[in-house]
Amino acid sequence: MLDHLQIYDRRDRMLVGAADVGLAVVSPVWRRGRRRPPATPHRILLLRLERIGDLLMSLDAITDVVRAAPGAEIDLVVGSWNAALAQRISGLHRVETLDAAWLSRDGTGLPLARLLRRARAWQTREYDLGINFEPDIRSNLVLAAARPARTAGFVSGGGGAVLDVALHYDQRAHTTVNAERLVRAVLDVPTPNGPGRLAIPDDERRRVAQQLSARKRPLVGMHVSGGRAIKQWSPDRFAQLAFRLAASHGATMVLTGASADRPLIEPVARALAGYDVLDFVGVLDLPSLAAVLEQLDVFVTGDTGPMHLAAAVSTPVVAVFGPSDPVRYAPRDPKHSVVRIDLPCSPCNRIRVPPERCVGHIPDCLAGIDVERVYRAVTATLNPTAMPTQTVVPAAKVQG
Repeated sequence: MLDHLQIYDRRDRMLVGAADVGLAVVSPVWRRGRRRPPATPHRILLLRLERIGDLLMSLDAITDVVRAAPGAEIDLVVGSWNAALAQRISGLHRVETLDAAWLSRDGTGLPLARLLRRARAWQTREYDLGINFEPDIRSNLVLAAARPARTAGFVSGGGGAVLDVALHYDQRAHTTVNAERLVRAVLDVPTPNGPGRLAIPDDERRRVAQQLSARKRPLVGMHVSGGRAIKQWSPDRFAQLAFRLAASHGATMVLTGASADRPLIEPVARALAGYDVLDFVGVLDLPSLAAVLEQLDVFVTGDTGPMHLAAAVSTPVVAVFGPSDPVRYAPRDPKHSVVRIDLPCSPCNRIRVPPERCVGHIPDCLAGIDVERVYRAVTATLNPTAMPTQTVVPAAKVQG
């Protein structure tokens, strides 16, 4: 009964499994009276409620929807943190925001009952097709509450009974590949298909380029915050790395992050005293950050939303990975590099509910990554002929 669920917490898996049994009983009643889907959908609802990286890893699939249904009105629902980015995706008719309690990090998200109420109000739009890119029973229920004539999503987090097209999520494949596969299950996507792109306004691009033009090259971006404690590489090691890059390469260090990240960034700022630094911490929205990242020679980060944003604007990334599986989450272009160590327990992918022995300190899979490994990866990216890259795992090599 629970074999289809990819939920590592036993209690949660049992609860979702029980809910799936109940949904299987009531789903025939829910399906009664639904409109017959037209051969060609004219109104499409897309859900991607999760964080920055999750939206960006769905960008190619969203672009596939736009290409497959060029005359359709396509609405995308995202968390409010992603609204500015979503509005930069070409071909969308409307961007809605919906903050789920289980995804909001500031405690302001809505409980499921209120999310369902919001979604029921969308029934008047008479969506022909609804696609949920998140494998989660709760967002599958949100999709169903909008009453599209046809629904598609993943069964791996539960809620398959309310889906007309229900796929198993392939844990051996990249998140982007799973999203593309879901779209192809319900739409005829023309080939060849190019990657999705964010539209950075020309005036913003010119303003940032002018701001950075007088700075010494290389421009090396650094995002210290891991977003979650379980993904946080040591700020002191970021500081040592920043100092070495500034001293040995004459790099201008470009610091990014939210205002709340300032305590993590302070060791880096202190280490760079006397060197050329651009501090953008707390002053950039996501579209402006994209414009800055586009100008960099390399961007050093953990497995973060800004990592995916840099990859989306084709800036080379050096990413420090610990518990996250690079097969599923690393940037896919070969010019990006992943630095990690092999441990029997890593990658565990237990990001939202980390193992108890990894809580309260930097986990072993990140503590074992020294500054030298990351320094060599950045140097190899800046000057590929300068040194061997045996400490670097090219992103293209970790896709399985």
